[in-house]
This record gives sequence, structure tokens and C-alpha cells, in this order.
Amino acid sequence: MAIRRGRGVAAVNYPTGMNLGGDPSQALVHSTPTGNFMVSLSSVDLGQGLKQVMAQICAETIGVATDQVTIDTADTDTGPHCMGTFASRGTHRIGNAIIRAATEAKQVMLEVAAEELEVDAGDLETDGAGNIIVKGAPQKSISIFDTALAAHFKQGRSISGRGIFLVPRSFPETETGAMKPSTCYAHACTVAEVDVDDETGEVTVVSVKNVFEIGRALNPKMVEQQLVGGSWMGISHALYETTEPYYPKREHGGTDFNQYLMPGPGDLPETEIVVLERPAADGPYGAKGPGEMCANPQIPAIANAVFDAVGVRVDTLPITPERVLRAIKAQHN
Repeated sequence: MAIRRGRGVAAVNYPTGMNLGGDPSQALVHSTPTGNFMVSLSSVDLGQGLKQVMAQICAETIGVATDQVTIDTADTDTGPHCMGTFASRGTHRIGNAIIRAATEAKQVMLEVAAEELEVDAGDLETDGAGNIIVKGAPQKSISIFDTALAAHFKQGRSISGRGIFLVPRSFPETETGAMKPSTCYAHACTVAEVDVDDETGEVTVVSVKNVFEIGRALNPKMVEQQLVGGSWMGISHALYETTEPYYPKREHGGTDFNQYLMPGPGDLPETEIVVLERPAADGPYGAKGPGEMCANPQIPAIANAVFDAVGVRVDTLPITPERVLRAIKAQHN
């Protein structure tokens, strides 16, 4: 009996969004009288940082600081339509909608500033520091604050914009069933090292090395944290978590979350994350969607590592000690 080391590799690609009948998202952007901007969405932040990234996209498009943008995720009664936060579509679909809404709002803002400065709107640009300046003559300027005041109380204009991003429905070919479910795909590869105790069947993940190609990382630290958390989740799916009915019988299952098996902080192996940026042609500033994919490649990589260690294939999740031992015994019979 021995502890046996194994290494496994797995690669995946993952679509951004899921086109089952058109995949639209809408956004509304408007300025307050003080020159801050509100973005109204029906898109929910699930904890992955959607509000922060959406604020960055709006700020970048208009040319203001991120802290001047507030994201309001309303509800489906009062907010603009969104298909939902699923299928790794949030940044891509909603970000594109915000770019379009913010572009329209920015144009109105420049028109208001142009009237105040008595110049053409096409000659103006934002400086990223809260001002609108004349191109080539930055000394001639007006603050966004004063522009918003002029719009509301002098010119009677609404600095606002509407945006929608739609991936048109892809109809399956009659004969082959072929269709185009997405416009861009993210990619990932994981190398996992495990130790397998061939006496107890216990699997210990020693290290995971993950490489993700996600288009463009709009917030690199948040992306890194999402990918680390996803890697942990993938390990949990591979070795601990299961669905109902519990294997092999319901009475073997836990009765509450105190008995629900999943790795704790001390079980997190050495984890390495490498992000490759290959901007998507139709992504907001090149971004794709890494959300669900970040927990995918670890599962087959660990299964392959178990095979490399003890020569057995476990094709049912989770890869429990019992299943490993049964496979080893079956191999020797």
C-alpha cells in the first residue's frame, strides 16, 4: 500500500451567452444634476463583481471616474429588460448595452457643453478628470458638474442614453441541426497533481495550475479572484459535492449544511492562475465571459490525475474514496 502521485490535464472552451431565441440585454444611463451618472439595469450581481465592472465600462465610455457612476439593479417590473445573469453572459451582453447607452448620453452631454462653450460638439472631448475640453485647446473647458447643471436648469435637456445589445437568434439547420449558439468563446486548460492513497482511496489535490483565455480582463484583480474561487469550486465538485438523490441512498446523505461535504480553507491546494488576453471582436473593450468556465477544467483534470496515479477511471462524481477503492479492486479481479 502506498501514496501514489498522478498528474492530469484537461482543456475546455466555453461559449459566452446562450442563444436560444435571441439574447438581448438593455441598459439606461442618465446624469444627475451634479454630473454623476446612474446606470439602470435588471441584471443581478451574484457576487461576481458585475456592478463594479459595469461601472468601469460606463465610466470609460463617458470619460469620467468610476466612482462617479452608480449601478442600479432594479427589478423586472421597473428596470429595462435583461435575459438574466447566466451562461457567462453578464459582462459581454450587459457591457455592450451600457456602452451604447453611455455613448448616447455622452453625445448629449457634449452637445450641452458645446452650447455653453459656443463651439461645435465634435470639437470636444472629456479629459478623464471631470472636465470637457476643446481638442487642442484644453484651456477652454467646462466641468461635467457645470454641464449637468446647465442641462437641467438652463437648457432643459436630459443627459441620458438608451442601449440594447442583441445577439440575433440562430435557427438550426433543418438537416444537420447546426446552429451558432454564441459569438465568442473563452478557453481554459488545467494541470492538476494529486496524491491517491491506494489503501483508503482518499484523493488529495496537491496543486492546480490554470490558464484562462478570457478576451480581456477589465478588472484584473477581480478576474484573478473569480478564477481562484472557481478553481476551488471545481475541486469541490470533483471530490466532495454531490446532487440529490445522494449516493448510494438518501439515508447516506447529510441532513443540513453542517454535514454537507466541501473543502475548507485548509484543503485549498497550491493554486496558480495565468490569464491570457485575446480580445473578442464584439466584446465590451474585448471582454468575454469566464464566469462558469472557471470551475470546469479542474474536474476532468483531477479525474485524469487519479487515473495517472492508480490506473483506474472514475467516471461518476464526486470521486469518493469508496469509488476509487471499488475501481482499484475491480481492476485486480
